[in-house]
Amino acid sequence: MTKKQLQELVLKQQNKIQVITEEMSGFSSKIDLLKRKVQEKEKQVQVITKEKESLLKKLQEMLEKFSSMKFELSQLKRLIFGSKRERFVSGAENGQMSLPFNVEEATREDSVATTEKVSSFQRQKRKNHPGRLTLPDHLPVEEIIIEPEEDVTGLKCIGYETTDELEYQQAILKIKRFKRPKYARKDNEGVICGDLPSRPIDKGIAGPGLLSHILVSKYVYHLPFYRQSQRFKTEHQIDIPRSTMGGWQSSIASLLHLLYEEQKRQILGQGYLQVDETPIQVLDPKKKGKTHRGYYWVYYSPIQRMVLFDYQEGRGRDAPRKLLSDFKGYLQTDGYKVYDWFGTQKDITLLSCMAHARRMYEKSISDDKKRAEYAMTEIQKLYHIERRAREQKLSPEQRHELRLEESLPILNELGKWMTAQVRTTLPKSPFGKALIYSISRWDNLMNYLRDGYLEIDNNLVENSIRPTALGRRNYLFAGSHAGAQSAAMFYSFFATCKHNNVDPFTWLKKVLEIIPDYPANKLSDLLPQNLNLV
Repeated sequence: MTKKQLQELVLKQQNKIQVITEEMSGFSSKIDLLKRKVQEKEKQVQVITKEKESLLKKLQEMLEKFSSMKFELSQLKRLIFGSKRERFVSGAENGQMSLPFNVEEATREDSVATTEKVSSFQRQKRKNHPGRLTLPDHLPVEEIIIEPEEDVTGLKCIGYETTDELEYQQAILKIKRFKRPKYARKDNEGVICGDLPSRPIDKGIAGPGLLSHILVSKYVYHLPFYRQSQRFKTEHQIDIPRSTMGGWQSSIASLLHLLYEEQKRQILGQGYLQVDETPIQVLDPKKKGKTHRGYYWVYYSPIQRMVLFDYQEGRGRDAPRKLLSDFKGYLQTDGYKVYDWFGTQKDITLLSCMAHARRMYEKSISDDKKRAEYAMTEIQKLYHIERRAREQKLSPEQRHELRLEESLPILNELGKWMTAQVRTTLPKSPFGKALIYSISRWDNLMNYLRDGYLEIDNNLVENSIRPTALGRRNYLFAGSHAGAQSAAMFYSFFATCKHNNVDPFTWLKKVLEIIPDYPANKLSDLLPQNLNLV
């Protein structure tokens, strides 16, 4: 091949390469364009995905908000129109099958088995009416003989037709007048006169019975001083101003202060306490006509059946922490966050209240009926065991054994079930809140199994608080912080009387009669559970 031919061939190849290069350049441009389009599409997909996630999140929030609003609406309707009772009758007690729900087959079989076990606790049939009230033997009897209108001369009495009538005699207000003869000594060396007995209020006109009646009427029967003043004026025609009654209360509070401190010392020395708090309005001296929201912190010893009300101006942690600084043992509380700190202390074992956990499920029935009722049925089994222990009057050791044998398996299965339900439950729904409340306190809820002396719930201390709720409706507020603390003292004494079946009037009257001269180192003998009233 000649040189010229070679050059032409090379030129042709170069032209072909150039054409191919131009075509590849065109393809490259198209590829770049396609890449840009793909990138744009990917960006659009990402934007759409983010929007989808955002919309799903908003939808979930709206569902939770809707569920919460629906729950609040049902609770408001119940508060306005419905019953406030929390009574729950399980399917077992109605003779029905256990409620179905979406859990594993094994859990369903277990629920059927345990439901059959609960059936032994069916409600008893309503008893017949016992008839007329039986009158007690200790009441005085006034016998009235009613002879026939006909002449019975010479007839023999063969018996009596007896009819009892319960009558009331109005209280008597009387004057005790102490007259002390005065004798002149010989040779005008002075006068001899008997000493007055010690009195609750030195130089005061009120005796122990009147003072006891006034204080018991206010703090046990919830009659404010102004109403008592009206009764004295109407029934006995004597004017005792409420300001005078307030001064008498302050004097008695000062007299009983050391006894209150002794009760506080004994309660705080117990190894098991239940604690709760309740608000009380107190006149604020800094703001005329306005009140300050203070709190009664209430401590109850189930073992000794003693109650302590302690007034504090706030609801923060410092109030119980200051009082319980040396406490060691079991402390049972509700779910208020302030109490969580005590669970971290070395010498304190925190117990939670099963009644509060149950209440959360009872409120969530309208949100998730099947699962809420299952949880309540399981908790109900625990209370049946506690009731059985009380009815059989088991000792603490026997109750401890019964709980380990029967309550512990129920609690273990219930804990596993609650943990499984969390995965399929909206956390902000009423049922979700109930689950989280229980699971976050599960160890504390199970701590009552540690000792037969411990209670399953905090109801005993809550029952001690109830009189203050009735009192608040009547006297509305305390006149000062000192007055609120004075009221806390009387609430402590009278609540302890109630738990020990002691008549508060009889107890307080006897204490006021003897405490002025009583040795300070023996004041514990005067506490309601110790004083002999016979």
